[in-house]
Amino acid sequence: MDSEIAEALIREFTRVQAAPFVPEVQLYLADKLVPLWQATEWQAAGPQAPPFWAFAWPGSQALARYLIEAPETVAQRRVLDFGAGCGLAAIAAVMADASRVAAVDVDPLAVVAQRMNARLNGVAFEHRCQDLVGDDISEEVVLVGDVCYERETTERVVPWLRDLARGGALVLIADPGRTYAPVDGLELLATYDVPTLRELESVDQKRTRLWRLDAVKAT
Repeated sequence: MDSEIAEALIREFTRVQAAPFVPEVQLYLADKLVPLWQATEWQAAGPQAPPFWAFAWPGSQALARYLIEAPETVAQRRVLDFGAGCGLAAIAAVMADASRVAAVDVDPLAVVAQRMNARLNGVAFEHRCQDLVGDDISEEVVLVGDVCYERETTERVVPWLRDLARGGALVLIADPGRTYAPVDGLELLATYDVPTLRELESVDQKRTRLWRLDAVKAT
């Protein structure tokens, strides 16, 4: 989809609002899933992935809240926001004085939304549409918000994240209790009750835990 068309679509089906748990950050967020999803499929003239990038998911909100409250976690460090969606955690990393931030997502519309949200908050970071799983990276901190909702995805991503931790990266995973999230080799850093959109989560808030992922599973 042409970037100008994508930006127009995002402006039509979202509105600028504060992230519920991170009011320091303004985002283009949708209030409903289906109208935007239908619009993306109409523009693309075919099936499209759900527009998850149009929502501030509990994991990304927890990561952003933590970085704003503990900026030393990323200050003057290179940061990767993996599965970045709207780019909320990436924006928080810039605000926390990271030396360089890259936001990566496999959905090209997410990259457009990240660029718009960066402008909205007066920050700059790298935006990439790429499947990084299995690749070496140069970043020192890896932010992972709420990606363990499918078995296949988790079985690909978590071993790679452990490899990155083994190589010296600080890997932070924020998860609101998804079925396939790792349960061992974790150090709990924070617990939050994060506001959610009832249409997506069927509840008004989700208990979300922020973990540091170890290089190996607990034995």
